[in-house]
Amino acid sequence: KLEGCNKTFGMHAAGVVISDVPMEEMIPLQRNNDGTIIAQYYMEDAAYVGLVKMDFLGLRNLTMIDKACKRIKEVRGIEIIPDKIPLDDELTYQIFQKGETNGIFQFESDGMKKHLKDLKPDRLDDLIAMNALYRPGPIQYIPNFINRKLGKEKITYDLPEMEEHLKETYGITVYQEQVMLLSQKLAGFSKGDADVLRKAMGKKQKAVLDKMKSQFIEGAVAKGHPALPLEKIWVDWEAFASYAFNKSHSTCYSFVAYQTAYLKANYPGEYMASVLTHNQSNIEKITFFMEECKRMGLVVKGPDINESDVLFTVNKQGAIRFALSAIKGVGEAAVESIIQERNANGPFSSYLDFIRRLNLRTVNKKVLESLCLAGALDCFTEYHRKQFFAPVDKFDSFIELSLRYGNNFQAQKQSTAISLFGGFEEAISIPEPAAVETQPWSLIEQLTKEKEVVGIFISGHPLDDFKNEIRNFVSCSLKNLDRYRNTKVKLAAFVSSVDHRISKKGTGWGRFVLQDFEGEVEINLFGEDYLKFKHLMEPGMSLYILANYQQNKWKESKEYELQLQEVKQLASIMDSMTDSVSLFFHVDRISEVFINKLDQIFKSNKGKHTVKMNIGSEESQSNLLFVSKGYKVKVSNELLEELRLIGVECKLN
Repeated sequence: KLEGCNKTFGMHAAGVVISDVPMEEMIPLQRNNDGTIIAQYYMEDAAYVGLVKMDFLGLRNLTMIDKACKRIKEVRGIEIIPDKIPLDDELTYQIFQKGETNGIFQFESDGMKKHLKDLKPDRLDDLIAMNALYRPGPIQYIPNFINRKLGKEKITYDLPEMEEHLKETYGITVYQEQVMLLSQKLAGFSKGDADVLRKAMGKKQKAVLDKMKSQFIEGAVAKGHPALPLEKIWVDWEAFASYAFNKSHSTCYSFVAYQTAYLKANYPGEYMASVLTHNQSNIEKITFFMEECKRMGLVVKGPDINESDVLFTVNKQGAIRFALSAIKGVGEAAVESIIQERNANGPFSSYLDFIRRLNLRTVNKKVLESLCLAGALDCFTEYHRKQFFAPVDKFDSFIELSLRYGNNFQAQKQSTAISLFGGFEEAISIPEPAAVETQPWSLIEQLTKEKEVVGIFISGHPLDDFKNEIRNFVSCSLKNLDRYRNTKVKLAAFVSSVDHRISKKGTGWGRFVLQDFEGEVEINLFGEDYLKFKHLMEPGMSLYILANYQQNKWKESKEYELQLQEVKQLASIMDSMTDSVSLFFHVDRISEVFINKLDQIFKSNKGKHTVKMNIGSEESQSNLLFVSKGYKVKVSNELLEELRLIGVECKLN
């Protein structure tokens, strides 16, 4: 009795049925849990009884475009109407041609980027075709499409009569509309039959397609077409049963994609701020798009209590400001009260001015702590972040003391305002609190705490101080490890997570997460490796790692992993691993002043490392190499920076 009964019912996310008479006269209705009225018929049955069924798909990209346009008007005073943007913008097509389509609707996948670089699209029709081709059915024809567009492959048609409808796609069937028109032209299908064929492709109805094959072949042969190419044509069309777009669908998608690319190309700050806003609940996406901003040359600044908004914004200088509401522990109500006060009475001049003006019913201790850790209070230069958390008198932190001060100040202000002689803030006599003097957090400490509330490093990176070491001694990043399978790699990373454990046998082992600028990797250490390296595996430790990237012989999946051979503190390798330093400069730079500066730098950085000088000359198109016997230097970041400032490039050997 239970077989065939509906256990429950669901509602289509975007489906709407339309009737020319009151709906209750056509089908049974019911109220959904949220009060909306829904049809009790299954969607196919609703269409069968004569209702018009449509999907109204909501795209967040449309909201992103809208917000970006509003921000452009606020910041630049330029009004952008998305439906009226020019369709021949060169900068926009460069976005597609270079495959720089992160954040571009429908064109973000790695496979699509590769094909775009090959295709070099220069018109909207190319984007429409690529959108339709990059589907399970017709994807195999993308190389042919690209080669035919670029003139590398001859444009051919299975039958000459097909040119009329396939010319725009270089002889390749791409759209459902082309199949409909060709079935009518070649096999005499009626418009109704052609629509049944379209629906069978769109709904992946293989059984219907099989039945229509004989109708197509017989009809086309009757019109004088040879059977052999007809078989090939039908095989190609059958591939559409996997997934085919109609051209109108692909056009709408591609136009939205073009709009997003236009904004990214011409108004990058405003558009990427909108992208970040609509991904702020997903920290992985935030990290990804922050990296994209850096690649684009956009400055992304941390949150600032005097400049940030509820959402990600772009300032007058084109820099993106981190959203206050994206900080963990800072609710939207608190952010809105801060911004409301700032808009009404101007920027906050100091931390205590901020405290005096806060709505302390919405901005509590937790909010202030999160704002401080995220760097939103760094604009108040009288205090550094650690001072806010240092104990003062009987209070556990300066934040607690300042909140008490703010409450007392606002209470006395209100009392003064309603008294007979009130109205003057000068009458309020509450001593201002002061934080205790203390050493700032180290960079690692500050960034670690920052990441706890923001999810990423904003004000810096734990490896920022080691860029010379990375440039000279590291062979690959963690993100690109798969390119170095079964080879020895040299890595720079910091330890972001540590988990020391005890096995069932009572021996120690550990699981550690290493990160660099681009990615992260988890490693497990056992036995002698654990005993050998565990003292270096401490949170925040920056390490130089020599390892083999190879398959784990103990796992059935044969996953690739790092087999550590050598681990050192990254800060020590510049001195210990360098034999000499090579200097590169042009012969035209040589002068008495230049030589004196070199002499002064060498004398102030004496050490054990040999100096080699490579002097270039455009005339001879070669370098002269001199090994200095009179100077030996101590290689350090300070030395390399001094040499860079006088125009000398360096390489460590």
